[in-house]
Amino acid sequence: MESMRYEYPATRPVKRRAHVGVVGSGDLEVLLSPSGAPHAEVIIRTSVDGYGHVWKSVLDRFFTRYDGAAKIELNDFGATPGVVMLRLAEAVEASEDDAP
Repeated sequence: MESMRYEYPATRPVKRRAHVGVVGSGDLEVLLSPSGAPHAEVIIRTSVDGYGHVWKSVLDRFFTRYDGAAKIELNDFGATPGVVMLRLAEAVEASEDDAP
């Protein structure tokens, strides 16, 4: 089990919490919540050790398009980079949804 933490600058407040995905074989759970800090904090817990460089690349790419001030927790069980990007996009969409 490996844990990582990354921080990215952010300017836009996040409206609400979001929870997408599941921790299961080849999948990923994303918990996104608003943050009062002027940055996004990403905490990763993964069952796959030694892929910090891949996580950094995926997150760097994601944060070129997203500037939400949020705390994002990723609980991984072997998700591919494509699944990670999909789940992050789903969490952002859910947090910006205007439905009650």
